[in-house]
Parts: sequence; C-alpha cells; structure tokens
Amino acid sequence: MTAGARGLKDFSEPCGKLGEKQTRLIQIHTDLALLAEACLGELEGNLSLNLAPHAPWVTPPQTAGWARSPFGAIAPVSHDLYIQRHRNAGPSGPRSTFWTFMKLRNIAIIAHVDHGKTTLVDRLLQQSGAFRENQRVAERAMDSNDLERERGITILAKVTSILWHDTRINIVDTPGHADFGGEVERILNMVEGALVLVDAAEGPLPQTKFVVSKALKMGLKPIVVINKVDRSDARSTEVVNEVFDLFASLDASDEQLDFPILYGSAKEGWMAAAPEGPKDAGMQPLFDLVLRHVAPPSVEEGPFRLLGTILEANPYLGRIVTGRITSGTIAPNQMVKVLDHDGRLVEQGRVSKVLAFRGLERVGLDEAAAGDIVSIAGLPNATVAQTICAPEVMEPLPTQPIDPPTLSMTFRVNDSPLAGTEGDKVTSRMIRERLLREGEGNVALRITESDERDSMEVAGRGELQLGILIETMRREGFELSVSRPKVLFQRDATGELLEPIEEVVIDLDAEHSGIVVQKLSERKGELVEMRPSGGERQRLVLYVPTRGLIGYQGELLTDTRGTGIMNRLFHAYAPYRGAIRGRRNGVLISTEAGEAVAYALWNLEDRGPMLIDPGTRVYAGMIVGEHNRDNDLEVNVLKGKKLTNIRTTSKDEAVRLTPPIRMTLERALAYIQDNELVEVTPKSIRMRKRHLDPNARKRAERQREAIVIA
Repeated sequence: MTAGARGLKDFSEPCGKLGEKQTRLIQIHTDLALLAEACLGELEGNLSLNLAPHAPWVTPPQTAGWARSPFGAIAPVSHDLYIQRHRNAGPSGPRSTFWTFMKLRNIAIIAHVDHGKTTLVDRLLQQSGAFRENQRVAERAMDSNDLERERGITILAKVTSILWHDTRINIVDTPGHADFGGEVERILNMVEGALVLVDAAEGPLPQTKFVVSKALKMGLKPIVVINKVDRSDARSTEVVNEVFDLFASLDASDEQLDFPILYGSAKEGWMAAAPEGPKDAGMQPLFDLVLRHVAPPSVEEGPFRLLGTILEANPYLGRIVTGRITSGTIAPNQMVKVLDHDGRLVEQGRVSKVLAFRGLERVGLDEAAAGDIVSIAGLPNATVAQTICAPEVMEPLPTQPIDPPTLSMTFRVNDSPLAGTEGDKVTSRMIRERLLREGEGNVALRITESDERDSMEVAGRGELQLGILIETMRREGFELSVSRPKVLFQRDATGELLEPIEEVVIDLDAEHSGIVVQKLSERKGELVEMRPSGGERQRLVLYVPTRGLIGYQGELLTDTRGTGIMNRLFHAYAPYRGAIRGRRNGVLISTEAGEAVAYALWNLEDRGPMLIDPGTRVYAGMIVGEHNRDNDLEVNVLKGKKLTNIRTTSKDEAVRLTPPIRMTLERALAYIQDNELVEVTPKSIRMRKRHLDPNARKRAERQREAIVIA
C-alpha cells in the first residue's frame, strides 16, 4: 500500500463517527487533493478542508515528526507546521472543535537604546492587521508600564504575535540599555532569528555589540536593519561596513557574515532593499525576508518541556511564566512539574490556563504545541530559568549563562524621624519579600542577606537598573534607605585585586573633547579611540573603571553644555587601577527637626547652594545643602528672624532665594558618599548621614581613619 493510500485509509476510517453538528477543519497540501475529495465525499459536508499550498505535508526524514490527526489517526507533519486545536462556542448549539496547521517563526528585535525597536514593532503590528482601522493605539504600544513611557526606554522584554499570510510570527521586543542586558540574554533561547536594528547615523554602539555577540554565540543568523535612513546625517553605507566589521570581530561564521540587509524608517513605516526605497511597499519586504531567512522552530521529540523565560504577576491568574515549548503539547488542567537547573523538584501542579499572544492581547488556548511561545498560569512557585515539564521528564532544559553583576547597593529599613509618614510598606520583612520576589523574575539581579541589621544586599548591572528597581518600589508604597553603589571586586588565581572595566563611547562636539578626556583620565580612564562621527562631532572610546563612572553623567552634561551622549558596556575585569578622588565638596547638615525657614536659608546661601525649599520638613542629620568647602558643616535651617519693637526708616530687606538644586533619584545615588544614605519614600527623596547623631558620626569617622592607617 502506498503512502497516499495509507493516509487515505487513516483519515477515512473515523469519518463516519462524526456527529451531525460537529465541524472539522484541517489544512493539507495540494498533493493530497485526491484524499481531500475522498474525505469530503464520505463525510457528506461534515468535513471542511482548506488547501494550503505553502505548507508541504511530506517532509524529509530528518525534519519530519508525527502528529495525531483530528480523527485519532497518525499523520506525518513538518516542524515547519504549527498544529493547534481551537474550540469555539457558537451563539446556539454545542461547542465546535477545529484544527489548524500553520507555519511559525520566532524572532527577537535587538539593538542599542533609542534605535527604534519599539517603534518598529508598532509598524509591524499596524501593517499586519493586528489593529482595527478605528482602533485607538498609543505610540510605542509595547512600552506598557508607566516608567517605560516616562523615560522613553524599554525596561522589560515583551512578546507579541502577528499573522502574515499563512505564517504566525512571534516577536520579542527587548530593552536597549546595557543595564537591562539580562533581559536580552534570557529571551535569545526562545527565538530562531534576530533583527539587529542599527541607527543609520549613529551606527553600532556598545549595546549593539553586546546583543550581537550573544546572538552569534547561540548560532542565530541575524537580519540587519538600517533604521532612520530619513535622518539628515544618515550614512547608511558606512554603517553597513561598521556592522560587518563588528560581526567579523565577534568571530561570526561565514554563514552569519552573509547577513541580509534592509534599509528604511520605522517611524515612516517602510522598508526596502536600498536606502532610496521604494517606500510604497510598507513593511512587506521585512515580513517576506523574515519568512525566507528565519528558520522554523526547532522541535525535539518527547513529552512536554518548556523553559521559563519571562515572569509576571496577574491579579486574577496569579504567577504567569512565559517561554517556548521545546517538545510535546500542553493543555489546561494538564499535570506538570517544575525542575530547577540542577534537576531538583520545585513543585507539581496543574496548568490552569495556556495563553498565546495575539497582537497586544492574550487569548486562551485549548492546546499548544512545540515551537510556539506561550504563557502558563497555575504554578505558584515556578520562575525564570526553571523547566516546566511532564511528570515523566527527569532532566531539565539547559539555561544560558548570565553575565555577573558589577555593582551592589544596600537596601535598609528607613529609620529616620520621618519614617512611616508617607509610605505604608516600611518593615524589613516587607522589603525582604519584595526584593526576593524581584530576584526570582530578574536573573541579572543577585539578592543576598547583608551583614548589617535589617538590610539586604542587591547587586546588578548598573546604576540605572538599580535605580529603576528603587523607583518601582517607591511607587508601590515602600519606604527605604539605600547606600551608595559599590563596585564588586574579584581576585585572580595569584590573589591580585581585579575591578570591572567598562567600554565607554561618548559622542560630543569636537570643542568639548579635551575636558572630557581630562576628566575621565582623572577617573583612571584610558583613551582607546578618537575619531570624527560627522557633523563636527567626535566619538571617543575609553576603558574606564566602573567606580570612576559613578556620578559622572551629570558632570559630562555640564562639561559638554548638554550635548554629550554617553553609552557604556561592561568590558572585562582588570587589575585595580588605584584610588579615585570622590566628591570634592562637603555638605550642609541640619541640626534641628522641623520645617525649614526662608530667612535661615537666605542667610546660609553664602555657605553653598541649597537642596531644599522653604517649608520642607527636616530632621537632625539630614543633608540640606552643599558646602562650598571640602568639609561638612552643621547648620540650623529653622532659625527665624528676631522680631523687635524698634522701627527703622528703611523697609526690611525682602528675602529672595536662589532656586535649590533638584535631586532626582539617580542623581542622589551618584552624589552621596559612603557615610551617607538616600531616603526614598513615595513622595520624597532625601539625603542624610548614615549616623544621624553628630557624636556617633565623629566616632565612626575616627574608626574609619584608624582602619585606613592600619
């Protein structure tokens, strides 16, 4: 019996068992037209077949799998086909069941910050028909939380899905800032392809290098998209050459070096094979290139397995874990277990929901198959980098190593006199639970118990990542105090002290390059490259110790009159480069508790600029200003004008105050010294001394000096 005859027999035998009101939908290749006609004739209208000429049924042996047909028979199916069962309840009558066979592609969009990733996803969603014509959609729809919209950056990796012809494309939008590189490292194991987005004027920058190196190591074949070719300073040809040089320097294979290139403007909504266009095809060239160049999901044989990649919480469904199904199928109410990276059992339970991405929304599935990216609910303890699998599976899926953190901060209970007046989550237990919960979902963070009482040590990739965590917590109602960021040192085999070095790329006007190089040299930086970047601007590349960059962002903006743009990326650990001088000015410290008085602040302006407004609540030990000299000075900001009954011919002098320095969270973290803390509440950001009592401060200072001398 031929293969076609066997297929005809397998599909035709169960046909008579179908109920009158049940409908079956199946997509098959045109080579089986004879089989389709036979089944249609036998079912007398109960079976509906949709021919899919782009989905070959018969596949080479090395890529062929086996899938159960809707009627219980076994039929060969390619891994290029996605098999999914849907159940719909009509307005009248019983639920109907139908099956679809669909092509699938999984891709990630990776690039440096502000090169247009999220805008590109917007255009792909719009032109794929994911939105109604009259649907109101916000700009940068994938940046869904408030912090992302306020800062204009992507912080969390997110998944969306679009349908292009007969292919479903799962797209992962990733952060572009180096501090959130852990998000990019995690999601690369979910995809088979990557769009490397590069600005047509800026070219490849540090984060471009970082994400491309990770993608190349995993064997992905990237598609290079030169975005923003509509800029007046665009230099598309030079940027393509720079991208090729970058790939070559990262030891890309010959196949990876033969990357396809598209040019276009995500903002204007077009892509083409040349910078000049044509522009009337919209995003179709990009869609078609993804279908041709990106391989279908690689599917393994065996029972259900999924590696958790993204973790989030839902008020109705609880913990939701997102990942790509490596093998098998998953359905609601199916029994599964969770294994950690060592193979130890974490928990067992039933899946309550299987959710798939459809545009910006999620829809429930009755079953999902290997290759698709889905979200699973119902497992309260499952987290990132753990394997969710069938009960018979004993080995976990391998995880990609994550680069270690380079900075740490101490999160403490807020013990100032104003503690508990603005927030409702103030205890060490609440802070500890919140940080541990954050550590489960963010593998780039390392949360440990601190030696200090009522405190936790949080290590991350950079100041921005830790600052985002603090800002998120204060918006949730937490009150806490945090220390100055500290660099995490290491020692080599010989015992030599090593410190993290970062690659710093600064774009600035040529006239300011001298002062920038001088300042970074004082911070133990080493100039590697200086070259023109077009438009009378220069690009500086330096290797600078991480501790030398703490607090430098504001100084750079001052030195370059606001025109300097700094990007940084962890480079390597290198021998310790010696002491770096910190803040050159002391601070003004309040000696009393109460509300600041305008007259007192006016009299103190000669001592240095103020950090508070009149009427601000202060306490003893709180930092209220910056001293003009290099020592700290205790002042009384509550002292009012003495009133007498003596009249004078001249009117009293009007109190005119200079506007105070406004401290943002990031600026305050960079400003403080080791003996100071930043007090963070939902309404205020204050700076204070670690020891509020002046006598305790003096004792601590003497102890520190004794340790230094010893």
